[in-house]
Amino acid sequence: MLITNRESLRAFIERASSSPFLAIDTEFLREKTYYAKLCLLQIATETEVAIIDPFKVGSLSLLAPLFEDQSIVKVFHACDQDVEILYHEVGAIPVPLFDTQVAAALLGHPKQVGYAALVNSICNVSLKKADSYTDWSKRPLSDSQISYAADDVIYLAKMYGPIVEKLEKAGRLSWLKHDFEALTDPSRFEVDPRNRFRHLKRGNQLNRKQLSAARELAAWREERAKNRNVPRKWVMTDEQIVEICKRESRTIDDLFMVRGVRDKLSTKDARDVAALLCKGMDLPEDQWPEATRCERSERNVDIEVDLMNALLRLRARQAGVAPQAIASTADLASFVRSYRRDHELLHGWKYELVGKELVRLLDGELSLSFKGGKLVVAEQKR
Repeated sequence: MLITNRESLRAFIERASSSPFLAIDTEFLREKTYYAKLCLLQIATETEVAIIDPFKVGSLSLLAPLFEDQSIVKVFHACDQDVEILYHEVGAIPVPLFDTQVAAALLGHPKQVGYAALVNSICNVSLKKADSYTDWSKRPLSDSQISYAADDVIYLAKMYGPIVEKLEKAGRLSWLKHDFEALTDPSRFEVDPRNRFRHLKRGNQLNRKQLSAARELAAWREERAKNRNVPRKWVMTDEQIVEICKRESRTIDDLFMVRGVRDKLSTKDARDVAALLCKGMDLPEDQWPEATRCERSERNVDIEVDLMNALLRLRARQAGVAPQAIASTADLASFVRSYRRDHELLHGWKYELVGKELVRLLDGELSLSFKGGKLVVAEQKR
């Protein structure tokens, strides 16, 4: 059912309020804007599918009570962008949440299994993907677009029950509580411009003084992109910011030495940027940000990571879970260096499955050895 007015939306909300779950997906565009442009919202209950056209309906705030109803599970696949968009469009985060991609990893599927692959595996259906890259902002919508959009929630609803059943049978449904709560934390979707420098590509090339300048410039870019509703790279690319700061640019002439910057900045903007760069570099050293990565000075942890990988793969194989769903090699290296502090391996099912033992391995309380061609984990005698 295509919903194009508020009366139809209200009627659907009333019917959906008695459903035990909602399967939800969105279609959006983001190539030319800072904020994602929601073009379509699909919601399936046990008995019907609603294709909601936000261009015709207008504000989606009517959905807020439904999204916040704790008695209705909101089912997504790879929910990050969907939840972020709905948070801004509806003004509410869909809770409680269930993500089939995250859940499938506990059943042996790859960590980032695609929707079509999961539908094929669980429902034995091959989805048509002809409209994957269609322009969802154009109207009227074609029949094939509507069919494609509907499939994205029809089979999501059909997969939910079997996945839950398998998780319950394996005793793993409760393992996902921490993961799903983290996915609905509002702080995930609130951007702090002063922290954007942490996400710069190749930002690890900058020393602390240069990072102080990058913090000012990245924050300026964030606000400018937000106010103009354009992608960050349209204001200035990550590579340009890093190069400007690496050169420790202080003047307009210094800025324009970096390729493409003259075309990005007006004279006024260039003057403002130069002042911000000077402000960042001239701060007292104790106010410079700490470097996020100092690979050359960090101690080598290859041996620890190799041992941890062996233990992780053993437990993953025994549990029938994809190792990458638990932790990557980079995650393990981070864990070695910071496991006394907060880390995802110290929470939820990952901690119960292997995190607890990884801590004990690093503390010298466990040992690994081979016996009969098999890896053996044993208590370390003291």
